[in-house]
Amino acid sequence: MPELTASTREAARRIGVSDTAIHKAERAGRITREPDGNWDIDKTRRRLTETADPTRSPLANSAEGTPFARLKVAQLALKVEAQRLSLDETKRRLVDVTEANAALDEIGSTMREALLSWPAQIAGLIAAEIIVDPHLLQTILQSHINDLLTEAADRFDPAGIRGDRAANA
Repeated sequence: MPELTASTREAARRIGVSDTAIHKAERAGRITREPDGNWDIDKTRRRLTETADPTRSPLANSAEGTPFARLKVAQLALKVEAQRLSLDETKRRLVDVTEANAALDEIGSTMREALLSWPAQIAGLIAAEIIVDPHLLQTILQSHINDLLTEAADRFDPAGIRGDRAANA
């Protein structure tokens, strides 16, 4: 049979806290009266202990495993993580995704242009060494470079998700 009392002062006395603490906890929604308006002493003591701030409440002397204590630890961990992220951002260890994508696009397009212009630059030199028509050699090199770039594009964007190749095809 639960121990019940209608008096807030009596409930506070039995639990070992002030009646002001009971009123504050009730206003904050940490504890509630029974439907008949009485205080269930055991239930109220348990809820106060579970939700007690270990730094302020006499009920929280062994509150390491309480939901409130776990919440405080989680809150502290989030603060530490936010500070670490802020420090990483300040030290430029973090990069904005948009900036990174733009840089990668620029690097990729620069490499593509360098590869595409390479056959025209080198064909004459190779042709002179092996005594072949420079235009024929440039055409062959250009074909192989295009195959190489298409293969690389298929590897990095297999389904043509970005739609770049559909527009160029």
